[in-house]
Amino acid sequence: MSDSPYKTAAIMNIDWSFLLSALGLAFILEGIPYFLFSERMPRILISIIERGPRQLRILGLIAMIFGLLLISFGQSLVGL
Repeated sequence: MSDSPYKTAAIMNIDWSFLLSALGLAFILEGIPYFLFSERMPRILISIIERGPRQLRILGLIAMIFGLLLISFGQSLVGL
């Protein structure tokens, strides 16, 4: 018999309720600007389109870092 790492790998258990709740929250947060600022959103989207790929990557990186910090902060509050 071979010692394949695939046979001994643990199957990841996914908390589907938590995952769907997080996805739903993401959609809610994404929809808020369109609902609150529907008149200004076309101009905002045009200004985003006019940015170069480098600026968009930097903006995306900043958003991801902010999200990770927010998750980390939230996780640190769980133990309190």
